[in-house]
Amino acid sequence: MRKRTLKRSLTGFWWFTLAFLYLPLAVVVLFSFNASNSAATFTGISLRWYGRLMGNEEILSAFANSMILAITSSVIALGIGCLIGYGMYRHRHRKLGWLIVLIYLPIVLPDIVFGISEMAFFVQIHRLTGLLQPGLVTMIIAHVTFQIPFVALIVYSRFVGLDPTLFEAAKDLYATPTKRVVHFMLPTIKPALISAFFLSFTLSVDDFVISFFTAGPESATLPIYIWGAIKKGVSPEINAIATLMIGAVALAAIISLVFSRRRQA
Repeated sequence: MRKRTLKRSLTGFWWFTLAFLYLPLAVVVLFSFNASNSAATFTGISLRWYGRLMGNEEILSAFANSMILAITSSVIALGIGCLIGYGMYRHRHRKLGWLIVLIYLPIVLPDIVFGISEMAFFVQIHRLTGLLQPGLVTMIIAHVTFQIPFVALIVYSRFVGLDPTLFEAAKDLYATPTKRVVHFMLPTIKPALISAFFLSFTLSVDDFVISFFTAGPESATLPIYIWGAIKKGVSPEINAIATLMIGAVALAAIISLVFSRRRQA
């Protein structure tokens, strides 16, 4: 009897937690289809706010900036993070505790501290050399710096899960270093690479603080645009933008999860 009561209590707590997490998102999605320009009263279903998004040049520009930023930074972070992850695996028997700390530091560092430090760095570089004026380039560099640790740790965990004798077997079969990379390493860690890419993409699209401190006047992303527009009040148009972002991030997270599970299998 006690076990049954405990099970029901845990089940109820589980559903309460899910409702606490996702009901606010459901409200945003619901009011994005509101027929009236109200954030408090739902009067009917309409798609006109999504239609207005397609004709809003500021939103389209912010969306384009978000996609350029997310895709470019994710690709760069994937290349650098993959090399770091493999290097950590190759030299895992050495005393590299300090390197692990440096890898983890951008993950645990508060976003606002990271963003301010990036902004101060870019300002000094621009003052001394005239380079790195705030804009998409500085935002890409800033995003790459906090995406690399996630990619490196995912790739490293994949290498650690492999049988070390597989590398020796590839050498015994007279595979050159290039062939070992192309025909053995890359196919083996492909699920980890795809998972790392979509995780980096999700983090980039979702980021606001670091983007805010490193953006220029013509490089506003969707989170920055929403932050500026919400000062005038929450409108169904803002809810529509948020709904599209929720869908995009959820899709990327699901794809990352699928490949992560395939990697574990």
